[in-house]
Amino acid sequence: MFHHRDIHGNLSNMPTLPRPLFQKWIWMNMESPSRTVKRSALNNLFNLTASYRLDSDIPVPYGRLLEKTGEKTTYRIPHKNKLVCWIVSNWKAKYNRTQYYETFKQHIRIETYGQGFSKNISNEDYLNVVSSCKFYLAFENSIHKDYITEKAYRPLVLGTVPVVLGPPRENYEKLIPGNAFIHVDDFSSPKELAEHLKLLDQNEDLYRQYFTWREHYVTSKTRFGFDHACQACDYIRRHKNYRVVNDLNKWFWG
Repeated sequence: MFHHRDIHGNLSNMPTLPRPLFQKWIWMNMESPSRTVKRSALNNLFNLTASYRLDSDIPVPYGRLLEKTGEKTTYRIPHKNKLVCWIVSNWKAKYNRTQYYETFKQHIRIETYGQGFSKNISNEDYLNVVSSCKFYLAFENSIHKDYITEKAYRPLVLGTVPVVLGPPRENYEKLIPGNAFIHVDDFSSPKELAEHLKLLDQNEDLYRQYFTWREHYVTSKTRFGFDHACQACDYIRRHKNYRVVNDLNKWFWG
C-alpha cells in the first residue's frame, strides 16, 4: 500500500485502523525536505520508503541514464539560437537559485520564461525553447542530498547542457556523467561561470565535449506513479523480510 505526502505534509488515503503486522506500507515522496512538513506520526508506521533518495529501499530518481545497447550512433546536437535559458514558476527571493541568478544575469544574457517572469509557455514551447538553448539553468528550489530533479534531466533529453545548482558535483555524478553538465560550484563566482559559457559559445569543439557521453548512454525519464508501483512490486517480490522504518523523520529530515 502506497502513502503519498503532499508539500503541506498531509497524508492522503490514510486508513483509520492500525496497519496489519506484515502488510507492506510504502512511504512515497518526491519532494525535498524543505518542501515537506515533518510529522511525528510517520515514525514506526511504514515498512518501506520509495523516493528520489538513493538510500531509499526503492530508489526512484527523477531520471536515469542507461547504457546503450546495439550499434554505436552519432548524436546530432539540435540547432541553437540562444545561449542561456531559464524557465521558472516558483519564484522566491530567499531561494539560493534566485540570489545566484540576480548576480549571474549581470554578466551574461539569459532568456527567461515561466510564471516567475510573467511569460508562461506551453509544453510544446517548452520543448522548443530548451532544445534551442546551448545552456539551461537547472537550478533546484532547495539543496538536499540526492535532490536532482527533472530540471537537470529534461535538458539532457532535449540536447542542451544543464548548468546545475543543487547538491555537490559528487552527488550529481552518482547519476549523471560528469562531462554532461556544468556545476556552479566549479567556479569561484557567477562572473567566472559566465566567462566560461561565453568561451564555450565561441569554441564549438569545446562545447561538443559536453555531448560525448551520448556515445555510451541514452536518457530515460521517470514515469511518476507508474515506475514507483512497478519497482515496489518487484522489490516486494524479491524481498520477503519484515522491517519497520523506525525514525523516518531522522532519515529524511536529519
